[in-house]
Amino acid sequence: MAIFLNENSKVIVQGMTGSEGMKHTRRMLKAGTEIVGGVNPRKAGTKVDVDGVSLPVFASVQEAISETGANASVVFVPPAFSKAAVIEAIDAEIELVIVITEGIPVHDSVTFWNHAESKGGKTRIVGPNCPGIASPGKSNAGITPADITGAGPIGLVSKSGTLTYQLMYELRDIGFSTSVGIGGDPVIGTTHIDCLKAFEEDPETKAIVMIGEIGGDAEERAAAYIKEHVTKPVVGYIAGFTAPEGKTMGHAGAIISGSAGTAESKKEALEAAGVKVGKTPSETARLMREVVENL
Repeated sequence: MAIFLNENSKVIVQGMTGSEGMKHTRRMLKAGTEIVGGVNPRKAGTKVDVDGVSLPVFASVQEAISETGANASVVFVPPAFSKAAVIEAIDAEIELVIVITEGIPVHDSVTFWNHAESKGGKTRIVGPNCPGIASPGKSNAGITPADITGAGPIGLVSKSGTLTYQLMYELRDIGFSTSVGIGGDPVIGTTHIDCLKAFEEDPETKAIVMIGEIGGDAEERAAAYIKEHVTKPVVGYIAGFTAPEGKTMGHAGAIISGSAGTAESKKEALEAAGVKVGKTPSETARLMREVVENL
């Protein structure tokens, strides 16, 4: 079935006419994503040819929804303008907005997250600073390579884009229902727990890979949720075992202080919840392979 994104998703691209937006629009179309248009007020009313596909450009998300029935948006908008773009999508009550942009100020992320909540949570936000969602064979919204894996029974949720790609590639012979890159910023929309809940409810997902990293307590909270609510096998990996204390590593949210937020503390919490945790990405893939063989 896939979660959040499937073959029925109609996707618009906010910032489609920019260089990054255009490049990834082309990639998403090749992956089979149903892209129905883009949004750029300055170029509204025009059409853009993408490898023989003519895509209309709309003045607003609301206009795009009214004209095409779009229910998902991918945001390729520079950091300074991302808050306005996401709030526009929320106000239009689009079901899903995937924020790829890196470098959005935390205050802006807090603002649009709170705005979504104030509107009743009708719009699911994924990201920011994330690779997006890929449901192999159905749809791909974001920057995840579409040719590294096929459809299968594994669900994946990850803070890290590159580790997402590695696990998808290493388990390509088994395949994935959906991969969700949630991003590693201090404030994000969709969380590990949101994805775990959706995978637990998805009949086509038989096992789950969860990738976390140092900083914060999201993985510890996910471990508590797994212990109480998840019946499917979960395999985990935590990036950052060798990270020095007190230094920001990669993602803005990846910083540890004392024993809080360390890879070891997260590993212990997950293992206490019955999650098998790999010491490396390759070992994590091997553990998942063993899980699938025993399903």
